[in-house]
Amino acid sequence: MDKIIYTPIGIIHSPFYSIEGVPIQPVGAKNIKGTVEIEPKFTDGLKDLEEFSNIILIYHFHFSEGYSLQVKPFMEEKIHGVFATRAPKRPNSIGISVVRLVEIEGNIIHIENVDIVDGTPLLDIKPYVPEFDIFDVKKIGWLEKNKGKVQNTKADDRFK
Repeated sequence: MDKIIYTPIGIIHSPFYSIEGVPIQPVGAKNIKGTVEIEPKFTDGLKDLEEFSNIILIYHFHFSEGYSLQVKPFMEEKIHGVFATRAPKRPNSIGISVVRLVEIEGNIIHIENVDIVDGTPLLDIKPYVPEFDIFDVKKIGWLEKNKGKVQNTKADDRFK
């Protein structure tokens, strides 16, 4: 299989108009508001989503060009394999963020804790369910020594 083609279902809107300065994870984007504008033809798919307090946004890193199999991630000076990081320069430029769902008005989803650049194409939405999504984690690799840094770390231009 050579290609898989996805059609965006909407656009994510945020106060961030470039990569630099964006919080690197939703935990560092506390109370930052945004919206998700769903294409009208997909609006029926939002039925019952408002029953969830948090949702998973799956999106395309539209500013990321090419990829690197080894990267120097945020909060780190050492090189790591891209699959051991959440860096955007990946073979498939797919990002995920768990955000708080505030309300839905027609085809507009109001969200908080946004760590996404304005204009990002949305590929999918899934409900966040702690029973499904939280595990008793034993180790977090190279990030162990960086615990607590994510809340105050912002993106720079290293992944342009």
